[in-house]
Amino acid sequence: MRTFLKFILLCGVLATGWAHALQLSATRLWPSPDYTRLTLEAPQPLSYKYFSLGGPDRLVIDLEGIEPGAALDALSGLLAADDPYIASIRTGLNRPGVMRIVLELKTPAKPSVFALQPLGQYGHRLVIDLYPATASVADAAQAGPAPAVRSDKPSVPQYARLITVAIDAGHGGEDPGAVGAKGSHEKNITLALAKRLKQKIDAQDNMRAVLTRDGDYFVPLAQRVVKARAAKADLFLSIHADAFIKPHARGSSVFALSENGATSAAARWLAKKENEADLIGGINIDVKDPFLKRTLIDLSQTATINDSLKLGQAVLRQIGSVNTLHKGEVEQAGFAVLKAPDIPSILVETAFISNPEEEARLNDPAYQDKLVDAILDGIKTYFDKHPLTAPARLTRNP
Repeated sequence: MRTFLKFILLCGVLATGWAHALQLSATRLWPSPDYTRLTLEAPQPLSYKYFSLGGPDRLVIDLEGIEPGAALDALSGLLAADDPYIASIRTGLNRPGVMRIVLELKTPAKPSVFALQPLGQYGHRLVIDLYPATASVADAAQAGPAPAVRSDKPSVPQYARLITVAIDAGHGGEDPGAVGAKGSHEKNITLALAKRLKQKIDAQDNMRAVLTRDGDYFVPLAQRVVKARAAKADLFLSIHADAFIKPHARGSSVFALSENGATSAAARWLAKKENEADLIGGINIDVKDPFLKRTLIDLSQTATINDSLKLGQAVLRQIGSVNTLHKGEVEQAGFAVLKAPDIPSILVETAFISNPEEEARLNDPAYQDKLVDAILDGIKTYFDKHPLTAPARLTRNP
């Protein structure tokens, strides 16, 4: 009788535990050269623990109160063979009420695990970032490797040195950016344009380009700035394709940083919207970098902003030959991604993805070519008027 009562009590405990269990609503995997991100999404906050094991290297994540479901079952199928960090993914019930995820690693890695509150289209998210074990999480999260200088350029005597252009494809990974009238994602269009522009810049005798991202993954806004400085960029160009609540809004715009507030209410609204990318894409607020903080709050950069305005005007003038201009002047606002203190930096809103006509053009390879040709012509016009004479820009020491 006593054994029977224990059995009944155990069944009651298990039933109570599973009554509160929930399924993951989505799982996503974002590999990139700098790190791999795993995102677990649920309708309620996730209770979790994690630890690392060796021989082979593994990261174990235990989720309390999670039961099997379609999203969890699909997780292993998301893994690509060329993922730089994860060799395999296993999931299974570890003990009553605890679902275990095991990431078998190809190389030792340092995890950064953090939760995100619901925002926009997303519910509660648990983010697992895997960084190289040879660098600290803060270094990996904020710096990224400096791209190698091209060595296949012919030597051209009249050029002081190669011009380095940092091209930033807006959004990516967890952050899709604006969504077009027919479902296009801003992050895909900006990456396509960035790659086309890089190809055309690299074809110039006196120029080279580096990308802040070359695939569909999230890069924090501040890291984009740090990557440009690590590459010793001579200018920084961030590419976007925004949306508006009304589908008839159209035209291209160019923006520079402002020290003294936005030049219009629309510019202020757009800067606020773009600066929220970190909240959507997801950053670990516990990762702090004093050098980065010093870089981003250094607003004694009047000369840099003036150069940015000149660059922006040259690019805007050329884009005007390809598309209608939303504003005929370079606007200014507090864009976080433009806050490099020593690099002329502009943000190009190529068109309104929310306008069906402009969305179709942004997806047209022929139009993309015309657009990046115009941007390149603007860059060349700027450097024709402001040629480089100094040695390559050096990254400041902290």
